[in-house]
Amino acid sequence: MGRLVAVDIGESFGSPFGKTKEIGDLISIILNASFAVAGIIILFLFILAGISLIAGAGSSDPQKIEKGKKTLTSAIIGFIIILGAYWIIRIIEIITGSSFVTNPTI
Repeated sequence: MGRLVAVDIGESFGSPFGKTKEIGDLISIILNASFAVAGIIILFLFILAGISLIAGAGSSDPQKIEKGKKTLTSAIIGFIIILGAYWIIRIIEIITGSSFVTNPTI
């Protein structure tokens, strides 16, 4: 049982979590993961909105069409917010001369 605790996850599985040396490295990992998760959620919302719009048009139900439009609008707004956050971080990287999101030193 004691040997299980001594396994270095970063070394064994190629995980970046076992290799962080500073808090900045951990923040880089979290930011990269959050952008990936946000992209997956936005893709899911686009698909859900499309299905809702098609289903509403097929059944001539204006409430389903309106729900699909609201979902699509929310997905587009979320995409713009995530894209804006990414570019703000990129501008901070350019100004400071670091690369903590685009090329973390892990």
